[in-house]
Amino acid sequence: MADIKIHIQNPDLSFSTLEAPTDMGLSLMEILKGNDYDILATCGGMALCATCHVEVLQGFDALPPITDDEYAMLDTLPNITPTSRLSCQLKLNEQMDNIKVKIWGDGH
Repeated sequence: MADIKIHIQNPDLSFSTLEAPTDMGLSLMEILKGNDYDILATCGGMALCATCHVEVLQGFDALPPITDDEYAMLDTLPNITPTSRLSCQLKLNEQMDNIKVKIWGDGH
């Protein structure tokens, strides 16, 4: 399996690019945390806190469908968008190559 590129929008609206493996079962949240992005992920990836909220700017259609639990957690956020997801629920795969995301973190 090949590595994929993930583009992250920075606070100044520029983008940074990460290369991430798709063969280790990692989530987008784990890759972001592992690369020192400002993402809390308080619950450790259990879809219980929404502190790993990202807005998918490009590549949303390539993602797996949202689960009821994930939607219920996102629905508690004041800044939910039509392309909001919890990064802990997005296991990296080859279809996510060149995805673009904006980190919302704790919803503030």
